Amino acid sequence: MGRRILVASVCVVALGGLMPTDVVGQSGQQTPWGDPDLQGTYTFKTTTPLLRPDDLGDKEFLTDEEVAAQEQAALEFNQQLLDAPAVRAEAGGNVGAYNNFWLDPGTRPSRRTSLVVDPPNGQLPPRTPDGQQRHEAHGASFPGSGPFETWGDLELNDRCLFWSAGPPMLPTFYNNNFMVFQAPGYVVLHFEMIHDTRIIPLDDRAQLPTTMRQWIGSPRGHWEGDTLVVETRNIRRTESNAGTGALPGTAGGDVFLLRAANGRTDDTITITERFTRVDAGSVRYEFTVDDPTQWTQSISGEFPATSLAPGELMYEFACHEGNYTMTNILTGERESER
Repeated sequence: MGRRILVASVCVVALGGLMPTDVVGQSGQQTPWGDPDLQGTYTFKTTTPLLRPDDLGDKEFLTDEEVAAQEQAALEFNQQLLDAPAVRAEAGGNVGAYNNFWLDPGTRPSRRTSLVVDPPNGQLPPRTPDGQQRHEAHGASFPGSGPFETWGDLELNDRCLFWSAGPPMLPTFYNNNFMVFQAPGYVVLHFEMIHDTRIIPLDDRAQLPTTMRQWIGSPRGHWEGDTLVVETRNIRRTESNAGTGALPGTAGGDVFLLRAANGRTDDTITITERFTRVDAGSVRYEFTVDDPTQWTQSISGEFPATSLAPGELMYEFACHEGNYTMTNILTGERESER
């Protein structure tokens, strides 16, 4: 994984030279031009799973004792992994992935038993009958475990096109940091994961035409009191493997199947996000996913984003620049065939 310290001047250019005076947790309540001030550098890492574990039933919140126990268990497990001796992989065997040095999923749960809060059981709702048929047909055409004939058979995250930066934002195994910048008429979200940047206009401009679909959609924002509300449409769908191999309960792939076309090309998806400053060091993040062609009801979730601790830095994640995965996977497939 190539990682380089983020060059702040990139964001200066994006905002026409306007940057917060302190990007680590602004304490002011308003910007100089009178908007609620969300600026800062945050992380949304948490050990809370996207979906509620089956053994917790209808339990929505953990007790303080359970939170402490889970955090201590995560700390101890991380230390075990860091202390584990290096293991050489056999040629042709499992070469593994990043070791624990590169991973940073956090250690603290959010007190909720799942990031999904609606449906109330903390699970994904049933698919529509048509959505289920399309999903099964798509999965048969693009199996998540191969064989991979071309780059189009691989998931969007394998291709460094999309991961967890949203919309909606979802915690994953590393790179859960993001910056919020503001300028008159705009809010900019800059993410560590795949260094995505979402520029959100706050005026009444029309949506982009449907001929200009984008992986992260076309966002439009407005203020409701002190809460930034962002509505995103125009999500680009793809007939290639767009996340159908993602396991339920994980947040790395497109678990809501927003970008998997599954035979559809129309614009039926709306993602609504809400950002509310709770105090000088935290922002409450809420999201709702609506796709009536795929799911029988909307899906909502929430979790906190907290300011980075002193000394922590936000890095550029050089995914495309160092992505040898595509070449290696397809080369391995051809070797396997031979």
